Amino acid sequence: MVPADIAVVHGLECRLFPVDAWPLQMFIDELAQAETRHYLVAEASGAIVGYAGLMCIEPIADVQTIAVVPAQEGRGIGSALLTGLIRESRRRRAADVLLEVRADNPRAQQLYRRFGFEQIHVRRRYYRDGVDALIMRLQLHAAEDPPAEDKPAEDKPAEDPPADTDRANTPHQSLPKETGQA
Repeated sequence: MVPADIAVVHGLECRLFPVDAWPLQMFIDELAQAETRHYLVAEASGAIVGYAGLMCIEPIADVQTIAVVPAQEGRGIGSALLTGLIRESRRRRAADVLLEVRADNPRAQQLYRRFGFEQIHVRRRYYRDGVDALIMRLQLHAAEDPPAEDKPAEDKPAEDPPADTDRANTPHQSLPKETGQA
Protein backbone atom coordinates (compact mmCIF):
# COMPACT_ATOMS: atom_id res chain seq x y z
CA MET A 1 0.00 0.00 0.00
CA VAL A 2 1.23 3.45 -0.88
CA PRO A 3 -0.23 6.86 0.04
CA ALA A 4 -2.03 7.08 -3.32
CA ASP A 5 -4.03 3.94 -2.33
CA ILE A 6 -5.38 5.39 0.91
CA ALA A 7 -8.49 7.11 -0.47
CA VAL A 8 -9.66 3.95 -2.24
CA VAL A 9 -8.80 1.73 0.73
CA HIS A 10 -10.66 4.08 3.08
CA GLY A 11 -13.70 3.94 0.81
CA LEU A 12 -13.62 0.14 0.97
CA GLU A 13 -13.11 0.31 4.72
CA CYS A 14 -16.26 2.40 5.17
CA ARG A 15 -18.24 0.02 2.97
CA LEU A 16 -16.92 -3.19 4.57
CA PHE A 17 -16.83 -2.05 8.21
CA PRO A 18 -19.58 0.57 8.51
CA VAL A 19 -19.73 0.46 12.31
CA ASP A 20 -16.00 0.16 13.01
CA ALA A 21 -14.38 1.85 10.00
CA TRP A 22 -11.02 3.42 10.59
CA PRO A 23 -10.91 7.16 9.97
CA LEU A 24 -8.92 8.28 6.93
CA GLN A 25 -6.19 9.72 9.17
CA MET A 26 -5.63 6.28 10.70
CA PHE A 27 -4.45 4.89 7.35
CA ILE A 28 -2.23 7.91 6.80
CA ASP A 29 -0.71 7.47 10.26
CA GLU A 30 -0.23 3.73 9.83
CA LEU A 31 1.60 4.10 6.52
CA ALA A 32 3.85 6.77 8.04
CA GLN A 33 5.22 4.21 10.55
CA ALA A 34 7.12 1.99 8.10
CA GLU A 35 9.59 0.91 10.79
CA THR A 36 6.82 -1.00 12.60
CA ARG A 37 4.04 -1.31 9.99
CA HIS A 38 3.54 -3.15 6.71
CA TYR A 39 0.42 -2.68 4.56
CA LEU A 40 -0.55 -4.45 1.34
CA VAL A 41 -3.25 -4.08 -1.29
CA ALA A 42 -4.56 -6.68 -3.71
CA GLU A 43 -5.65 -5.60 -7.16
CA ALA A 44 -7.78 -7.19 -9.86
CA SER A 45 -8.23 -5.55 -13.25
CA GLY A 46 -6.46 -2.46 -11.92
CA ALA A 47 -8.82 -1.98 -8.96
CA ILE A 48 -8.02 -2.51 -5.28
CA VAL A 49 -10.06 -5.50 -4.11
CA GLY A 50 -8.39 -6.23 -0.79
CA TYR A 51 -5.99 -4.86 1.76
CA ALA A 52 -4.16 -5.97 4.87
CA GLY A 53 -1.90 -4.48 7.48
CA LEU A 54 0.59 -5.59 10.08
CA MET A 55 2.20 -3.99 13.12
CA CYS A 56 5.42 -5.68 14.18
CA ILE A 57 7.33 -4.79 17.30
CA GLU A 58 9.69 -7.66 17.92
CA PRO A 59 8.94 -10.31 19.07
CA ILE A 60 5.20 -9.86 18.28
CA ALA A 61 3.44 -9.13 15.00
CA ASP A 62 -0.22 -8.08 15.08
CA VAL A 63 -2.47 -8.33 12.06
CA GLN A 64 -4.16 -4.94 12.12
CA THR A 65 -6.64 -5.52 9.30
CA ILE A 66 -7.41 -7.84 6.44
CA ALA A 67 -10.32 -7.36 4.07
CA VAL A 68 -11.47 -8.58 0.67
CA VAL A 69 -14.41 -7.15 -1.24
CA PRO A 70 -17.27 -9.69 -1.28
CA ALA A 71 -17.35 -9.92 -5.09
CA GLN A 72 -13.73 -11.17 -5.03
CA GLU A 73 -14.04 -13.74 -2.26
CA GLY A 74 -13.10 -17.32 -3.05
CA ARG A 75 -10.23 -16.37 -5.35
CA GLY A 76 -7.33 -16.75 -2.92
CA ILE A 77 -6.95 -13.03 -2.23
CA GLY A 78 -7.35 -13.36 1.54
CA SER A 79 -4.82 -16.21 1.56
CA ALA A 80 -2.38 -14.18 -0.52
CA LEU A 81 -2.67 -11.17 1.78
CA LEU A 82 -2.24 -13.30 4.90
CA THR A 83 0.76 -15.07 3.35
CA GLY A 84 2.34 -11.67 2.71
CA LEU A 85 1.80 -10.59 6.31
CA ILE A 86 3.26 -13.82 7.69
CA ARG A 87 6.32 -13.52 5.45
CA GLU A 88 6.84 -9.94 6.58
CA SER A 89 6.49 -11.06 10.22
CA ARG A 90 9.26 -13.59 9.67
CA ARG A 91 11.41 -11.02 7.89
CA ARG A 92 11.02 -8.74 10.91
CA ARG A 93 11.95 -11.67 13.20
CA ALA A 94 8.63 -11.93 15.01
CA ALA A 95 8.16 -15.03 17.12
CA ASP A 96 4.36 -14.89 17.05
CA VAL A 97 1.63 -13.37 14.91
CA LEU A 98 -1.54 -12.37 16.76
CA LEU A 99 -4.95 -11.31 15.53
CA GLU A 100 -8.52 -10.93 16.66
CA VAL A 101 -11.38 -12.42 14.70
CA ARG A 102 -15.10 -12.04 15.24
CA ALA A 103 -16.62 -15.05 17.00
CA ASP A 104 -19.43 -14.93 14.42
CA ASN A 105 -17.07 -15.17 11.42
CA PRO A 106 -16.37 -18.89 10.95
CA ARG A 107 -15.09 -18.35 7.42
CA ALA A 108 -12.24 -16.15 8.63
CA GLN A 109 -11.54 -18.49 11.55
CA GLN A 110 -11.24 -21.38 9.10
CA LEU A 111 -8.73 -19.45 6.98
CA TYR A 112 -6.60 -18.63 10.01
CA ARG A 113 -6.68 -22.23 11.25
CA ARG A 114 -5.53 -23.48 7.84
CA PHE A 115 -2.51 -21.21 8.26
CA GLY A 116 -1.78 -22.69 11.70
CA PHE A 117 -3.34 -20.06 13.98
CA GLU A 118 -4.75 -21.34 17.27
CA GLN A 119 -7.30 -19.65 19.50
CA ILE A 120 -5.66 -18.55 22.76
CA HIS A 121 -8.24 -16.27 24.37
CA VAL A 122 -11.69 -14.67 24.06
CA ARG A 123 -12.40 -10.97 24.54
CA ARG A 124 -16.02 -10.76 25.59
CA ARG A 125 -18.18 -8.16 23.81
CA TYR A 126 -15.10 -6.74 22.11
CA TYR A 127 -16.76 -5.36 19.00
CA ARG A 128 -19.07 -2.38 19.07
CA ASP A 129 -22.06 -4.57 18.29
CA GLY A 130 -21.30 -6.77 21.32
CA VAL A 131 -19.76 -9.75 19.47
CA ASP A 132 -16.84 -11.51 21.15
CA ALA A 133 -13.35 -11.47 19.63
CA LEU A 134 -11.34 -14.65 19.45
CA ILE A 135 -7.64 -13.97 19.89
CA MET A 136 -5.58 -16.26 17.70
CA ARG A 137 -1.84 -16.85 17.56
CA LEU A 138 0.55 -18.32 15.04
CA GLN A 139 3.88 -19.34 16.52
CA LEU A 140 6.37 -18.70 13.75
CA HIS A 141 9.17 -20.89 15.09
CA ALA A 142 6.79 -23.84 14.73
CA ALA A 143 5.15 -22.75 11.48
CA GLU A 144 6.44 -23.10 7.97
CA ASP A 145 5.04 -21.42 4.90
CA PRO A 146 1.31 -22.04 4.47
CA PRO A 147 0.24 -25.31 2.91
CA ALA A 148 0.27 -25.35 -0.90
CA GLU A 149 -3.53 -25.39 -1.03
CA ASP A 150 -3.59 -22.02 0.77
CA LYS A 151 -1.24 -20.37 -1.68
CA PRO A 152 -3.29 -18.57 -4.33
CA ALA A 153 -3.17 -19.99 -7.82
CA GLU A 154 -2.72 -17.58 -10.69
CA ASP A 155 -5.57 -18.82 -12.85
CA LYS A 156 -7.97 -20.66 -10.58
CA PRO A 157 -9.95 -19.81 -7.46
CA ALA A 158 -8.89 -21.15 -4.10
CA GLU A 159 -10.67 -24.33 -3.04
CA ASP A 160 -11.86 -22.81 0.20
CA PRO A 161 -12.83 -19.15 -0.02
CA PRO A 162 -10.74 -16.59 1.84
CA ALA A 163 -11.98 -14.83 4.92
CA ASP A 164 -14.80 -12.39 4.74
CA THR A 165 -13.76 -8.88 5.49
CA ASP A 166 -11.86 -9.17 8.66
CA ARG A 167 -9.84 -6.97 10.95
CA ALA A 168 -7.60 -7.69 13.85
CA ASN A 169 -6.20 -5.10 16.21
CA THR A 170 -8.08 -1.92 15.39
CA PRO A 171 -6.32 0.67 17.53
CA HIS A 172 -8.86 3.41 16.81
CA GLN A 173 -11.58 1.75 18.83
CA SER A 174 -12.35 2.91 22.31
CA LEU A 175 -12.50 -0.70 23.40
CA PRO A 176 -9.75 -2.67 25.14
CA LYS A 177 -6.42 -2.44 23.33
CA GLU A 178 -5.74 -4.19 20.07
CA THR A 179 -8.02 -3.89 17.14
CA GLY A 180 -11.41 -4.43 16.13
CA GLN A 181 -12.64 -6.55 13.27
CA ALA A 182 -10.71 -9.65 12.63
